[in-house]
Amino acid sequence: MLDSAEPRINYLLAALPDSEWGRWQPQLEKVEMPLGQVLYEPGNTLAHVYFPTTSIVSLLYVMENGASAEIAVVGNEGLVGISLFMGGESTPSRAVVQSAGHGLRLKAQLMKSEFERAGPVLHLLLRYTQALITQMAQTAACNRHHTLDQQLCRWLLLSLDRLRTNELAMTQELIANMLGVRREGVTEAALKLQQAGLISYARGRITVLDRAGLEARTCECYAVVKREYDRLLPEKLAT
Repeated sequence: MLDSAEPRINYLLAALPDSEWGRWQPQLEKVEMPLGQVLYEPGNTLAHVYFPTTSIVSLLYVMENGASAEIAVVGNEGLVGISLFMGGESTPSRAVVQSAGHGLRLKAQLMKSEFERAGPVLHLLLRYTQALITQMAQTAACNRHHTLDQQLCRWLLLSLDRLRTNELAMTQELIANMLGVRREGVTEAALKLQQAGLISYARGRITVLDRAGLEARTCECYAVVKREYDRLLPEKLAT
């Protein structure tokens, strides 16, 4: 059980009306989410849904040969495990913690029961799902039509939006796995951003020095996704 003073850092939880939050609060469990932790594998039935607070989770599609590519990121704006309440019970993607931190989790059956109550929770979760689908679709288009430099900028900006710092602990190999490209390509793209004074990269830690510069350099995909999240996910629902 959470302390009654536990801050609702996660935006979805913060948007719950007080009556719903009062019902959820005793059922939520605070968990550590270390870098590289796998929350679920393709095809597995989900036991919990996760609400990241200070962590970021990457949703990856894994090919038969083991290669993978990121289809979406989830941080303090959302939850991991939408297939549970969308009726699928499982998903073909893998969920991996890409930035270490903490989160809250709720048992699968409790989440399904809350969704089936309808009302504010159902509408909030459906709006979040629409925003997440937009991110997935835009990621697919971006990977097909835009340069690796632009993709890296988009990925950095989406990650920054989900953290309370301008630093990311991230190796180039991990970024390459997320973007589904060769490590050499990420090295070259990161070097260009560093030479432009937009980021600093050293010993597996990326520091963003010029966010506005990244926004100017990225493609339209970042803005499309951000607008949809801002439109669909209010900070607080009416109680």
